[in-house]
Amino acid sequence: NWRAELLAESRETLEHLHEENWHQADIADRASLETEAGVELRTRNRYLKLISKIDAAIMRIETDEYGYCEDTGEEIGIKRLEARPVVTRTTEAQERYEKLEKQYTDEE
Repeated sequence: NWRAELLAESRETLEHLHEENWHQADIADRASLETEAGVELRTRNRYLKLISKIDAAIMRIETDEYGYCEDTGEEIGIKRLEARPVVTRTTEAQERYEKLEKQYTDEE
């Protein structure tokens, strides 16, 4: 259901942007319209990334890998899964991953 809702909202955005009158005479109105469209597109881009995470979670369910950390193989806590059903790591493994990612980014 979550995936279907995200897809529906994305379709609505595309329809809205397609129907929008992009030929605003007033430059301020046009700038405002373009800014709003940019924000909307960034939001929908995040939705698309989330949809791919939902698809991956569904695949993990089908292969009986759902609920287990991709790094350690340990069970991911039910509360964590309820809060964010698409997670792939335990809290501890995610913290380690983010710390390593930050170190790698800081080195660049």
